[in-house]
Parts: sequence; structure tokens; C-alpha cells
Amino acid sequence: MVLPGRAMATFRLALIQLQVSSVKSDNVTRACGLVREAATQGAKIVSLPECFNSPYGTKYFPEYAEKIPGESTQKLSEVAKECGIYLIGGSIPEEDAGKLYNTCTVFGPDGTLLVKYRKLHLFDIDVPGKITFQESETLSPGDSFSTFDTRCQLLVYPGAFNMTTGPAHWELLQRGRAVDNQVYVATASPARDDQASYVAWGHSTIVSPWGDVLAKAGTGETIVCSDIDLKKLAEIRQQIPIFSQKRSDLYAVEAKKP
Repeated sequence: MVLPGRAMATFRLALIQLQVSSVKSDNVTRACGLVREAATQGAKIVSLPECFNSPYGTKYFPEYAEKIPGESTQKLSEVAKECGIYLIGGSIPEEDAGKLYNTCTVFGPDGTLLVKYRKLHLFDIDVPGKITFQESETLSPGDSFSTFDTRCQLLVYPGAFNMTTGPAHWELLQRGRAVDNQVYVATASPARDDQASYVAWGHSTIVSPWGDVLAKAGTGETIVCSDIDLKKLAEIRQQIPIFSQKRSDLYAVEAKKP
């Protein structure tokens, strides 16, 4: 998503696998503490997990939702500026004009809000005998893309897969996206809480453009770090030049709204 400094070909990425509790203020305080710790380890880009300030569940979203800017995002802005890092703020339940959204914010090293992304594709799942969950019960989908220019080929996904989709798809999807797009792919999950109504898979992971797993967490609260080497990325793209072989005469991706 972001590359700090035009001349920096290598930088450290950190993922915060946060143990989310029912106390919002405690979640935010511990998240900021772990961001500071990641910065002391040399991280220039840090990501929090999906729904980091609230338990993940449709019954919790209305209770924990807040405006943006608001209390939680103000703390993220402050810690990004304090540490001089790019901070991907996972996501929080956002309230706006009577609607609720699953919203990710990104802050620059000066604390500026660079972008706000409202989740476009809500997570609705019904696997008989295993899990039923519908974000759409309480959340509304975003209606626009949220982009900003960078010089870095990096995909970061704050996510919260569960005990059904996690073992089946979590690493598989990351490695697939890394290889077919020839990019580094990182996924930040909450830590696992077996007593929660929605049990997150954990295993926050960083994958190389070749599909190698560079770093992977267990299930508990931790910081996952890896150095991102854009020279290696360029070498891989030269070795297998898939982008120059795209058939734009046959297909294209089209954005319907600006």
C-alpha cells in the first residue's frame, strides 16, 4: 500500500495480531502500545487487524460504532505521527448518517488521514453445521473505491477469518494473490479467543511475490515482522513477465465509479 521514502528499496512491515477484548479503550490502548513496539523494531509500515477496537459480531457493531474522525482514529493518528510510520488502522465499526460500516483508515507519518475505506464486500457465510454469520444484518457496504498513490507493490489485508474459513482459505488465498499479482501480500488477523462468539483464526502472515511464507504468527497476541525487498519483487517480475503479456485486446478491469 505504501512505501516510506522514494529511495528506500527495502523496508520493514509489521502486523499487529491483537487480542481483542470487550473494553474498547483497552483495545485501543494496547493496540497503540504494540504499534510503538513495532516501530522500535524498525517497522515503517504497521497494520492492525480487522475490527481491532471491538469484538467481531453483528450484535457488537452498533454498540461500538463511532464517527470518523473519532476517539479511536484520533489515537491512531497520534501514534502514527509519534512513531513516524504509515499506520493501516485495521478496521472499526463506523457510524455515519444512521448507517454502520466496516471501515479501514490509513495514516501517514505526519498523522494525516490518507484514506478511509468502507468494506465493499460484506462477509456473509452459511456453512451448515459449521458457521453462519452475516455482516449485512447490521452493516452497510461501502459504495466507492478508496485509493491513494504509492510507489510500493504491496497488498495488506486486515482480516478476521474464522475456524472454518481460516484453515481452508487463509494462507491459500494469500499465496495465490501474491503469485498471480507478483506482489508481497500481508494479512493481519486478531488473535484467537476461543471464548468469543466469533473465533478468529489468527496466523497473521506475510508472503513474498514468489509465494513463500516469510513470517507467520501463531494464535496469540504478537507482532509479525518481515523486511520487504522491492528489488526482489522487480527481479521476479522480470523472470516471469506476466504484466507485459496481458491481453488488453481481450479483457480489462473497469471501474464503474471514480
